Amino acid sequence: MEQSTYTLNFWQRIAYGLAFTLIYSVSLLPFWLLYRLSDLIFVLTYYIIGYRRAIVRKNLRDSFPEKNEKELSEIERAFYRWFGDYIMETLKLFSMSKKSMCKHMTFRNVEMVEQLVAKGQGVALYLGHYCNWEWISSIPQWLKGNYAGAQVYHVLESHVMDKLLLYSRHRMGTENVKIMDVLRYIADSRKAGLPVVMGFIGDQVPFWNNIGHWMTFLSHPDTPVLTGTERIARKYNMACVYIDVRRLRRGYYEAEFQLMTDTPKDQPDKSITEDYFQRLELSIRRQPSYWLWTHNRWKRTREEYDKMIDPATGKLRF
Repeated sequence: MEQSTYTLNFWQRIAYGLAFTLIYSVSLLPFWLLYRLSDLIFVLTYYIIGYRRAIVRKNLRDSFPEKNEKELSEIERAFYRWFGDYIMETLKLFSMSKKSMCKHMTFRNVEMVEQLVAKGQGVALYLGHYCNWEWISSIPQWLKGNYAGAQVYHVLESHVMDKLLLYSRHRMGTENVKIMDVLRYIADSRKAGLPVVMGFIGDQVPFWNNIGHWMTFLSHPDTPVLTGTERIARKYNMACVYIDVRRLRRGYYEAEFQLMTDTPKDQPDKSITEDYFQRLELSIRRQPSYWLWTHNRWKRTREEYDKMIDPATGKLRF
């Protein structure tokens, strides 16, 4: 597991111990009781607090202009119900057994990835903030062979929360690699003779100087997107595989590995990134309530970008 580059001070250790004890205790509850707590979270976030409802409503309305208000309201309520489930399911990961996880999170077309690994080719796994992305860390329970399994993560500002997430995300067998260490991790693994199978979540809002491309996504013609995963895949000739996730019923998900390309260097520039977002959009449109609609995905505009970025250097003007 990626080790923290910091040491918690006395009060942070106290906070970590208390938080871990509370979360772990809650995670021991049976699923049926966790979902009763999820129902309370739904009432709290949707009806009482109205957590980010304005953002969710705007995102839905702009993404599905063809839907009427009744349809949008149904998706919105279903999203908040699932959001409570996601929170409880993420807590469950702190104590969930590997056997139980394999019942609740299943994978299809695993043999395709195993064949890529068997011939020594690394694999870049593309996924989004869709369904339960935390449970995707259970891939090592399904994928056999000699490889280095990892997921990219962004260090959180809160050291306490960061250590908690590192613990839960490591339990099913994947390593956590900070984004600034990805290239070194891949290079070191290759030197050791291990192809890398690494998960990348690519649907975040890029920082201004990290916007690599603009494309149409969910009815938004100017969506800024990250292209870093594609550049890494080209550099190390990693096969690009999309993880298409479905929610079967409450607490049960199925993920299918879909090959986008195993010859990334031969593909047109930005085409792999566009393929990923097109596949993600199909997943979202199929079950629209299970994407993270609370995220202010389209807060950066093309007009602001043109004002802030120097086209000659690609850097901020100020």
